[in-house]
Amino acid sequence: MPDPCPAAARGNAPELGGQTLDGQPFSSSRLAGRPAVLWFWAPWCTVCRAEAPDVAEVAAEYAGWVEVIGVAGLGDRTSMQDFVADTGTGCLVHLVDEDGELWSRFGIVSQPAFVFVDRSGGIQTFAGSLD
Repeated sequence: MPDPCPAAARGNAPELGGQTLDGQPFSSSRLAGRPAVLWFWAPWCTVCRAEAPDVAEVAAEYAGWVEVIGVAGLGDRTSMQDFVADTGTGCLVHLVDEDGELWSRFGIVSQPAFVFVDRSGGIQTFAGSLD
C-alpha cells in the first residue's frame, strides 16, 4: 500500500503559538504529550466552509483523546469570527494567523490542510479535506 503522506510531509512540529480567535494566548506547551490535529482554514474558502461541520463532529467524537485546533489564516479577524459562527465550529480553539506566518512555519501552501501531531511532537501533513 502506498504511503499517503510523502516523506517530505513528515517531521517534528514547529512551535505553535499566538492568540486565539477569542483573544487568549496559546502555546504549544498546552499540547505536550497529547496528540492533536491542526486544521488550516481560510474564512473565504468554500471547501473549508463545507467541511467545517465534519471537523467539528470529529473533534466532538474524539474529545479527550485528540485536540482539534483550527488555524485560521489569510483573512481578517472579523471574517474569521463570522466563519466560526456560521459553521458551528465555536467548540474548537481557533488560532489567528492573519499574515500566514503559522501556515508558513508548518509548510502549508493551500487550504484546507491538516497536520497530525503525535504524542512525541512528530507530524504528518495532509492537504485536502478531512474525509
